[in-house]
Amino acid sequence: MSKIAVIGSISTDFVVTTAKRPEIGETITGIDFTTTYGGKGANQAIACARLGSEVQMIGAVGDDTFGEELIENLAQNRIDTQNVKRVTHLPSGSAHITLLNNDNAIIYIPGANDAVTVEGIDALENTLTACDLVLIQNETPQAVVEKVILTCAEKGIKLLYNPAPARVISPEWLEKVTYLTPNESEFQLMFPKWAVSEGVKQYPNKLFVTLGSKGVLYHDGTAERLVPSYKVQPVDTTGAGDTFNGAFAAAIAAGLPIEESVKFGNLAASLSIQKFGAQGGMPTLAEMKGSPNYEEKWDIE
Repeated sequence: MSKIAVIGSISTDFVVTTAKRPEIGETITGIDFTTTYGGKGANQAIACARLGSEVQMIGAVGDDTFGEELIENLAQNRIDTQNVKRVTHLPSGSAHITLLNNDNAIIYIPGANDAVTVEGIDALENTLTACDLVLIQNETPQAVVEKVILTCAEKGIKLLYNPAPARVISPEWLEKVTYLTPNESEFQLMFPKWAVSEGVKQYPNKLFVTLGSKGVLYHDGTAERLVPSYKVQPVDTTGAGDTFNGAFAAAIAAGLPIEESVKFGNLAASLSIQKFGAQGGMPTLAEMKGSPNYEEKWDIE
């Protein structure tokens, strides 16, 4: 079984479904309200764990009821939480999501997720070196992201960096990353002078731009490759990107070639958007194998 360390956010999602967005100063009646578990780090960790990886979660939650529930949810998904710390000076993180016409808008409150520190990462160096791959996103402080990138580069650990939410990071750090997975808008913020085709050519087999319903674009060192998505009718797109990243990470850590890993990620994402909730829709390995699009050559156990 492959080992993955996920460093990132652990939050509660407060999800409102509505037929329209209110104007400033306007009060409207929504359709539904649901509380679910989220945070890009936790989401991606659960996606990895459900697809057969042994997952270590590294992060922080508040010393509140939400924190207790968040840790319990990770544990129920077979994730090692010994390196999820409880902090008293900040509340657990939260995301406030508005669903409208099968799309979403999100306000993210970091809370305890900002309590992950560079010193904490230093103390976990042995944990990281024991892993086949490390996965990190941008819902943690920039200094922590850079420390993880540097540590993985120095120790020869594969690192998948999902730069979401988007923020600018210098090219010297990107050179040290093994895999980089922005969506189209994140790519444009990070590389404002490049078209997507030019960007993937500059970073062959490293930069994978997710294009929603179109699929994933990358360059294999010889030619540009578009790996198409699987066509389905979406119910809720929340968490599709996290599902792709977790599944892509699980496949890479299990030893699948790059193109097959992208296909694996695309299939997982297509299954996830046919159910409600960021984590609620994330497929298990059994559900993946039950899909007519699952390929036996993937051979992930």
